[in-house]
Amino acid sequence: MAEVRVDIWLWAARFFKTRSLAKQAIEGGKIDVNDLGCKPAKALHLGDLLKLVRGDERMEVEVMALSDKRGAASIAQSLYRETDASRTAREALKEQRRLSGAAFDHPQSRPDKHARRDLRRLKDSR
Repeated sequence: MAEVRVDIWLWAARFFKTRSLAKQAIEGGKIDVNDLGCKPAKALHLGDLLKLVRGDERMEVEVMALSDKRGAASIAQSLYRETDASRTAREALKEQRRLSGAAFDHPQSRPDKHARRDLRRLKDSR
């Protein structure tokens, strides 16, 4: 296989759960191929460099193999290699989030009946 569509490769490499989500990310400008924007049908070749943005996560990966079939996770991981700069930046951001306490933004448990009433009153008062 000499080339494969970008949206199919992203799906096969398990960056996105469905081809539709991969296509939406590409059309939304979240994926760059060789520092250029792309369309879902763009042909991807060995050695191409992809920049991906998924939420807060930013990754830069090099295409090591091509596939148009979604397989096991171990096979999907062999399709790409994350650059060292990308890996260190991602780990630094993860450590920064851990130190800032961003993991504690959510409540420890579900609100009980009285807390739900208070939340409803607060929302209705706006």
